[in-house]
Amino acid sequence: MEVIGKCIGPQRLRRIQRTLRNFKVTILCLFLTVVVLRGTVGPGKFATHDQDFIDFRNRLLVKLQSTSSGGGTNKPYRLGPAISDWDELRRKWLKNNRGFPNFIRPGKPRVLLVTGSSPEKCENPMGDHYLLKSIKNKIDYCRLHGIEIFYNLAVLDEEMTGFWGKLPLIRKLLLSHPEVEFIWWMDSDAMFTDMSFEIPWDRYRDFNLVMHGWKEMVYDQRSWVGLNTGSFLMRNCQWSLDILDAWALMGPMGKTRDEAGKILTKELKDRPIFEADDQSAMVYLLAIQREKWGNKIFLENSYNLHGYWGILVEKFEEMIGENRPLVTHFVGCKPCGKAGDYPVERCLKAMERAFNFGDNQILHMYGFAHKSLMSRRVEKIREVTDNEAEMKNEVGLIQPVLSPAVEVEPPSSKGTLSLIR
Repeated sequence: MEVIGKCIGPQRLRRIQRTLRNFKVTILCLFLTVVVLRGTVGPGKFATHDQDFIDFRNRLLVKLQSTSSGGGTNKPYRLGPAISDWDELRRKWLKNNRGFPNFIRPGKPRVLLVTGSSPEKCENPMGDHYLLKSIKNKIDYCRLHGIEIFYNLAVLDEEMTGFWGKLPLIRKLLLSHPEVEFIWWMDSDAMFTDMSFEIPWDRYRDFNLVMHGWKEMVYDQRSWVGLNTGSFLMRNCQWSLDILDAWALMGPMGKTRDEAGKILTKELKDRPIFEADDQSAMVYLLAIQREKWGNKIFLENSYNLHGYWGILVEKFEEMIGENRPLVTHFVGCKPCGKAGDYPVERCLKAMERAFNFGDNQILHMYGFAHKSLMSRRVEKIREVTDNEAEMKNEVGLIQPVLSPAVEVEPPSSKGTLSLIR
């Protein structure tokens, strides 16, 4: 180095040494950047949809979680403790508790329909009355189809309020009921309007999540109304726990939910400006991570797992048999509140028609019907037959059933249900 200094001069030598040091630092920074990206994204996944989700998580959750209402942490929100071996734990539980099979007969899974409402009384006095009618409607359907039902009034997680409240509840029920094969979530403002329709369970044998929707609207158009989360089926498995965790990232109330809403409005077609909602979040999640989740999700549109009330309720008189919608969902109505997208009076009249339409299908079994779809009064539509009279004399009550009764083995001594984790 001294020889080189004599040849080019000490001042020029110092400039060359400084340049070399800067070059080494630049190379080192570049190397560390590549290492970090590969460790986060995984080899061969640069500029993929997975990277989009990672960017979203890093940009929104890590930077904003500390300023959300939870405060004090920069860790991404989780619905609960991490679980990675649920499939194996559940398999062992089912093996040791044969009195609680996850299929009540071949092709018929054990299903738990889950719904709920706010623990507070409705602002609109009529709202509580229609919540009662809605749960009565769901009980009727579940009784006929061998489905169990769970009605929730509790707020399980203060971070996940409003439409996000279903996620912590569903996770808790999946883990608390390993005997249940499917959770069927249904919003409180949705009603069954085809009491005889049986879900085509065989169609979903290879799928873990069934929602009403259209592939092209979700994956190609990224439309925020490409699917609906007011009524969906979720299998009890590790995959479901994983997608619930990913789904919940946009849900914590406060700044996280507000900022996520801005991103969803920017990324999804025709979405209005408002805080992140569970439906838009699911569309966005599927659009950017189709490779990860899409092959286990069935977007159903051959029947109304969700049916928009605005195009259904005025046509009920024309609907018979297979033309009836399974579910009529009062999207945009807030019968319990005062700030819906539609006038409360219009919504309540439509809900009355939907309830009576479904209730008629129950009353017909007993020889009665509502005088009209807008009347709470009923009238006799046929006399009791001799056979029905004999049946009534023998058992004391006529009890028609549209689907076979639940068939299970007698409970074993080990059949106590408990939270595995």
